[in-house]
Amino acid sequence: MDVSDLMTGMDYGPAPESAAEALAWLVDRGDRFGCHIDGAFTAPGATFDSRNPATGEVLALITQATADDVDTAIAAARKAQPKWAKLTGHARARHLYALARMIQKNARLFAVMETLDNGKPIRESRDIDVPLAARHFYYHAGLAQLLDKELPGHAPLGVCGQIIPWNFPLLMLAWKVAPALAAGNTVVLKPAEWTSLTALMFADLARAAGLPKGVVNIVTGDGAVGEMIVAHEGIDKIAFTGSTEVGRKIRTATAGSGKALSLELGGKSPYIVFEDADLDSAVEGLVDAIWFNQGQVCCAGSRLLVQEGIAEAFHDRLKARMEGLRIGDPLDKCIDIGAIVGPVQRDRIAALVESGGGNLFQADCPLPDHGCFYPPTLITGLSPADPLMQEEIFGPVLVSTTFRTPAEAVQLANDTRYGLAASVWSENINVALDVAPKLSAGVVWVNGSNMFDAAAGFGGLRESGFGREGGWEGLHGYLRPDLPAKALKPLPPPAPGDEPEPADPMDRTAKLYIGGKQARPDGGYSRPVHGLRGRILGHVGLGSRKDIRNAVEAARKAQGPWAAASGHNRAQILFYIAENLSARTDEFTARLHAMTGGQTARAAPEVEVAASIDRLFTYAAWADKHDGQIKGVPIRGAALALQAPVGVIGAFCPDEAPLLGLISVMAPAIAMGNACVLVPSEPHPLAATDFYQVLDTSDVPGGVVNIVTGPHAALAEPMAAHMDVDAVWSFSSSDLSGGIEVAAAGNLKRTWVNRGRARDWSGAAGEGRAFLRAATEVKTVWIPWGA
Repeated sequence: MDVSDLMTGMDYGPAPESAAEALAWLVDRGDRFGCHIDGAFTAPGATFDSRNPATGEVLALITQATADDVDTAIAAARKAQPKWAKLTGHARARHLYALARMIQKNARLFAVMETLDNGKPIRESRDIDVPLAARHFYYHAGLAQLLDKELPGHAPLGVCGQIIPWNFPLLMLAWKVAPALAAGNTVVLKPAEWTSLTALMFADLARAAGLPKGVVNIVTGDGAVGEMIVAHEGIDKIAFTGSTEVGRKIRTATAGSGKALSLELGGKSPYIVFEDADLDSAVEGLVDAIWFNQGQVCCAGSRLLVQEGIAEAFHDRLKARMEGLRIGDPLDKCIDIGAIVGPVQRDRIAALVESGGGNLFQADCPLPDHGCFYPPTLITGLSPADPLMQEEIFGPVLVSTTFRTPAEAVQLANDTRYGLAASVWSENINVALDVAPKLSAGVVWVNGSNMFDAAAGFGGLRESGFGREGGWEGLHGYLRPDLPAKALKPLPPPAPGDEPEPADPMDRTAKLYIGGKQARPDGGYSRPVHGLRGRILGHVGLGSRKDIRNAVEAARKAQGPWAAASGHNRAQILFYIAENLSARTDEFTARLHAMTGGQTARAAPEVEVAASIDRLFTYAAWADKHDGQIKGVPIRGAALALQAPVGVIGAFCPDEAPLLGLISVMAPAIAMGNACVLVPSEPHPLAATDFYQVLDTSDVPGGVVNIVTGPHAALAEPMAAHMDVDAVWSFSSSDLSGGIEVAAAGNLKRTWVNRGRARDWSGAAGEGRAFLRAATEVKTVWIPWGA
């Protein structure tokens, strides 16, 4: 073949990357690895094979960690943590900088080892995974340097157990380890059993780079090792990236333990193409969205939604592009699609495709004779409810359906239990920026896909998990307020007096408040409310599961329009509430005095009312000032970190602060655009039932605030288990934390619980940015521009 033939055919010749250096590293260490604990490798124990998925060859033998290994690693991390946390931010920054430089200096070694172990193309390991891993350590070196000045009053959590998946072994390690170390924590990390080698290489080279012993520990093995870490009493936080099924089990296992938890789970991300999009660019973006890393990406654009008028033309262009994809040896720099990580995963992909319907198209790409390979696949003609449109396949399989209008596109895109990422393609920026904020996803890419950076938070909603990786928002997941917290004693309702009281001919039964209206409890039951001296002050309805359902339905209906209102409008309504409460100061002071005997929330009733008015002013002020950011990401464009409302928040208000506690929970929630279902103080509920009269006169739209009185313990499970509640907060004097966290595992909603610890509602702990963060989700919208 001469030069003219090559230029005409434009065929790519092989361009293999040498594996010699990586294989030599393995040989130098005996091809057998123990765990890396307290700065050194342990002697190998019982081992399993780590194989190259492209060839089936055994690369090394990896130790299956035992319970003793996990105990030893956590003990080493516990011993090292106080000294590491006491270092100045600058000292930790220097260590993180050294780790970033270490990755850069060994970039080729890391890239080749990642490709050998995982099967992804060397171009992806070299150009994406390794540079991003280094970027995360550089970025978090900066956060460590700034932490003491920018976030005073915060402390590290302690020892972090981190469990990472096999699709981005080194990058996921960086996402987890860098913020943990920057915040002053130490780490026990378990890599996936299929892809442990770059984690072990990182630990070995980090030791050589001067990282103190015990700060990062690596224990290897299968899911049983992860279970040991999750259950271990010496762990203060679990950070997990993996499947939704396992994430749900971890949420249940950690419930009530006091461990902090962040989960980055599965996805079925929509890729929306409007008729005015640049179709060729959208096709290229789609190649990156679904066939990057063989589709083994949690945020892969695996669900194609194409506007009906261009669907046929778009599918034709896509099929032609698929025919040109190159599959083969991942070490070949001309390869587009490498190997599936293992036979089990390849067989699962094939089984899902075979079980589904639709019109199947597989590119006529020659597959290697051996190894775990699967062809790029497109399935069209599916309905939104088809299993293949709903279930995560986690392979190089794209499913597609059509839409007609932007509103239908949003509806179809949000028709999923996941909420990790989405892509929007349109040359009309008005269409793109109208649709992007409406998508239920933690990350939205406009005219692009798979853009990541350490400065821009990444994470999901719904069953894609909670918490963020990257940015200041990710760092907060590894910190806690450095405030004293005393045990909170249950506060029983005042007992009735010794003498029976004469019947009152007037009905003094306070009703529930649902959808802007007073409502009788579904069960028809009520109970008397006594003052501190035993006198009956009135009766209050006993809410039930059905009342919670009604309140959530009203809240869901109201939340969308309320979130769409401007922050200025929400602020005005909060000011109105404060104004109307102020006009009734004497009345609420008298009510609090009658219920509590004159002393509540560490303050006299008149002080509590004044503090409640002040708090309403505080969150009215925040309503249009809790701003997002434009992140400094290395693209020609912007990554917008928007502060989006969580949605519907169910909250159990403090028992000890009947009015101030309720307002301290309600005000930040509605200021940020959420609707809420409040269960007020159990022993002193009448302050809340008086307060809804204030809401009625303050222009609060019906359903934005709902109040269901009743026993906290009985209402906690139906609130936390409700699939249309997006977050549950509990500040009850009854420790509901464990039960709420177990019930919340159903749809993996966010929880914020007090774990039986007291909070000073009249002081700094009763307000502030912690409440605003709990009331918002950071949605990252990437907008590239220019050439």
